Amino acid sequence: MKIVDLKTNTRSFVGLFVITLSLLISSCGSNTKKVAYFDGIHDVTIKSKYPPNVESPIQLNDLLSITVSSANPTASAIFNAPNESTPSTNQATSGNTLTVGYLVNLNGDIQFPVLGKIHAADLTKTQLQNLLVKQLIDTKQLVDPIVTIRQLNFRVSVLGEVTHPGVFTTPNEKISLLEALSFAGDITIYGKKDNVLLIREDDKGDRLVARIDLTSRDLFTSPYYYLRSNDVLYIEPSKNREKKERFAQMTPIILSVISLAIIIVNAIQYRN
Repeated sequence: MKIVDLKTNTRSFVGLFVITLSLLISSCGSNTKKVAYFDGIHDVTIKSKYPPNVESPIQLNDLLSITVSSANPTASAIFNAPNESTPSTNQATSGNTLTVGYLVNLNGDIQFPVLGKIHAADLTKTQLQNLLVKQLIDTKQLVDPIVTIRQLNFRVSVLGEVTHPGVFTTPNEKISLLEALSFAGDITIYGKKDNVLLIREDDKGDRLVARIDLTSRDLFTSPYYYLRSNDVLYIEPSKNREKKERFAQMTPIILSVISLAIIIVNAIQYRN
């Protein structure tokens, strides 16, 4: 009759589970590869087809600050009233103040004091600026007026596998894709850098969807390098993220099985 060494079997059984668990952990870690930005790029000057000083057109629902000044401050004051800050009941508003500004309505127009309805959508800020100066002079409202326009609600959204997803506003009215990612704390090691999704909506309600490879030098000549207001960036999770989540779900089960197996083996050994 063959005698079974239960103590040796117990150690072997536990050892097998420990080795299996270690292999699972190491396999998850070894497959996690952080893809570098701009892989293979050396010292070089990359000329862009899309100059950074090109202004984006004004869109529906843009909130504009339009400041008018002239040699007669009293006459200019009526045009600056909408730029004044008012108390806000929204707790999320910084300083509890709200700047009204000029809202571009669904028809693409703004309501400007005295001049009335002005079509602003699809114009650049410079074009709208020149239009207002011309109309103020032609209607003899002001002499040599100076018009300054800024966008108050320029924002982009960054979602998915980033450290701090959210909606980010910038007073610069211009932001690159890389700056938006830096605001969000960069892409995590589980995000796909070679397949970033950009969603952009135009004034007609059509949505443009583009895929961007951040590991390629083509990023610098891409028409999407500079973002527009209300653009959305989505960073997809890699397969390593799915593996990590599955492993996190399986770990308690594996540990429970190991514990149960040890209890069973110890009970059998105790009886014998």
